Amino acid sequence: MNFSSKLLEDAVAEFAKLPGVGQKTALRLVLHLLNQDVQDVEKFSTAISKLRNEIQFCRVCLNISDSAVCEICASHKRDQNTICVVEDTRDVMAIENTNQYNGVYHVLGGLISPMDGIGPSDLQIEPLLERLKEGEVKEIIFALSATMEGDTTIFYLDKRLKSFDITVSTIARGIAFGGELEYVDEITLGRSIATRVPYVNAMSK
Repeated sequence: MNFSSKLLEDAVAEFAKLPGVGQKTALRLVLHLLNQDVQDVEKFSTAISKLRNEIQFCRVCLNISDSAVCEICASHKRDQNTICVVEDTRDVMAIENTNQYNGVYHVLGGLISPMDGIGPSDLQIEPLLERLKEGEVKEIIFALSATMEGDTTIFYLDKRLKSFDITVSTIARGIAFGGELEYVDEITLGRSIATRVPYVNAMSK
């Protein structure tokens, strides 16, 4: 792609680094910004810069937060005895949008995937176990994607949780195998949370 401006080329190159954005889409986005008021573009730039420099991760659940402890963990209205284990922040947002869950979360930061070189030590598993050692948690809900990686992660976590006196459940499989939580409609996801079932590790039998 030939550019009439080095500034334009550099901006397109940066946008094209975003996932799912090719050069043509990047060019369209850059040209759109060029047609906006300078103040609007500066607000856009400032928002991205502040996001990168000021964002924090909740020291309790490891969800993205504006402060040391996120609003969910800090809320006295949430059931602190129930932890929903998810892959990442997108899953927290998806479940929150259902308005069917009133507990707290634990964000693993990924799923076990040997093919991708991701093992248990790459995930936030130890902080979850530390939370359980406090003795206040009564139930763990696995809300991980219905994929091979999700099932592998649940299988591993279930073994690590055997020593704790807690109820372990998983969201009902109204979600097709291979489905990512963030793409499931809110009604189906909400029902899956509300009708969760005890987790039975069939692989251990």
